[in-house]
Amino acid sequence: MRKLVTTALFVWLAAASLPAASKPHAVAFGKWQTVKWFTDQAPDLKAKDLKIRPLYVDAKLKENTVGPPHEVTDRVFVVRRAYRVNDSLPAEDAKPPHWRWQLGGWLQVDRVSGRVSALNLPEFDPEFSSAAWYRDYVAYCGVSDDGKKLSALVAQLGRRKAVLKRPLGQPSDGGPEANCEPPRWQRMPIQVTFDPAEYDDATFAVRGHSADLVPEEPEEDLASK
Repeated sequence: MRKLVTTALFVWLAAASLPAASKPHAVAFGKWQTVKWFTDQAPDLKAKDLKIRPLYVDAKLKENTVGPPHEVTDRVFVVRRAYRVNDSLPAEDAKPPHWRWQLGGWLQVDRVSGRVSALNLPEFDPEFSSAAWYRDYVAYCGVSDDGKKLSALVAQLGRRKAVLKRPLGQPSDGGPEANCEPPRWQRMPIQVTFDPAEYDDATFAVRGHSADLVPEEPEEDLASK
């Protein structure tokens, strides 16, 4: 009898020491709505329609988002953020805030933990950079902190240092369309092509944590095909 009681006590203590099973989190998007978006880089341009929708975790509003999400794994996805900023001048502080919608960076969402975290993409400019995702890689045209250099960039989730950073020239006013279209990915082999508006396009082969420029084929080789 004493042995049975001791065994039962041991099992109970062992079970009590185990961490409690985490509750599953409910991650969902709300309904789309259309808002007005102005770019600060080209203030003379008219406002554009921007479709946004809220992101909820366990029925609680976490962020507002724009565009479709990109599924990285069956657990993690990324989506771009949109937010409101108070555009009131100091002399207008006594009045109701003048809210203005802005495009933000990218968010990483974990369906299991329910965690929503901001991605720190090197030189990603919310008004200039149009991102294209493939697996856990993202390609975009980045802008230096002083706004004078445009670069081809490839970043990878979980790494601080960019997989690729190559200078392209100088950015121009007018938003993403005036600088660089979303890069184009291909698989087997993994390559990404940048097509800046005012410079020659360039293709890079991505291998793990590095990327190399793919040389253009000579014209005589192309003619022989």
